[in-house]
Amino acid sequence: VQLVESGGGLVQPGGSLRLSCAASGFTFSKYPMMSWVRQAPGKGLEWVATLLSDGSSSYYADSVKGRFTISRDNARGTLYLQMNSLKFEDTALYYCAAPGVRYCSGGGCSLGSANAGYWGQGTQVTVSS
Repeated sequence: VQLVESGGGLVQPGGSLRLSCAASGFTFSKYPMMSWVRQAPGKGLEWVATLLSDGSSSYYADSVKGRFTISRDNARGTLYLQMNSLKFEDTALYYCAAPGVRYCSGGGCSLGSANAGYWGQGTQVTVSS
């Protein structure tokens, strides 16, 4: 199983980036949930967004709601994170994870263990002027 993130980089505040996560080695289209999780310098893991396999429901952390959009292309086996209106505090290493969370409800999702499921190596996003 492999999850390979790409699309990170250096961007100014207010800018945009689109992250991609190419999945292989498992049936991506049937995997119930896929997530983005980030880790800022010196901090722990922070759940960002989760999308169900059929795309019917998505969940976002309050810190990114309205600015980030998670999507998936099951035919390509790829997960995306469109990030707009980026802020300094969005600077982090962004991980793609399957599932990445323990469960989701109307209020959001509960971050899962980094030792559970599948995780990529991460892609760095730096927001700086």
